[in-house]
Amino acid sequence: MTDSPQAIDDLIALMAKLPGLGPRSARRAVLHLVKKRANLLLPLADAMQQVGETVRECVNCGNIATDDICGICASERRAIGEICVVEDVSDLWAMERSNQFKGRYHVLGGTLSALDAVGPEDLRIPRLLDRIKSENVTEVILALGATIDGQTTAHYIADQLPGITVTSLAQGVPVGGELDYLDDGTITAALKARRAI
Repeated sequence: MTDSPQAIDDLIALMAKLPGLGPRSARRAVLHLVKKRANLLLPLADAMQQVGETVRECVNCGNIATDDICGICASERRAIGEICVVEDVSDLWAMERSNQFKGRYHVLGGTLSALDAVGPEDLRIPRLLDRIKSENVTEVILALGATIDGQTTAHYIADQLPGITVTSLAQGVPVGGELDYLDDGTITAALKARRAI
């Protein structure tokens, strides 16, 4: 790679595997970390080691936590009877930032994909179905992406839940969005999801 020490090259190669970082961005990040060794590199290494040793997936919903059951699942303040199904932990965190949903979550760990050979058993769909029965769930909110795989997953889950109210997030024009900048699919979804003023 370069004439730098092998440990630096190895760190650059690992950093380049992170989302949003390519080899050049990873190189810049590593050089910055090395320059700020005492204030940034060593505390970052300690924090990464602690996370690696203590953080795990919640056995109930798939969120990440330091205990077997995450704080959301353990909370008695969360509404029982509603489960919001998301693709990944980052989606759960985005929903929580809105501070609007007061129920519980279920992280699938991906979406169904025929091309990638990802079936229901490869995701947390069986666990979701078990939870719906055992927790007396009355509504499942599907907060999945508006992609083909996301919609396929949503339809599959909805088909598995007769007698349960299944809803999905509205799709369409974002707040502050201008029609001229939207794609045809977004405009179509917005028209279909229109409501009275």
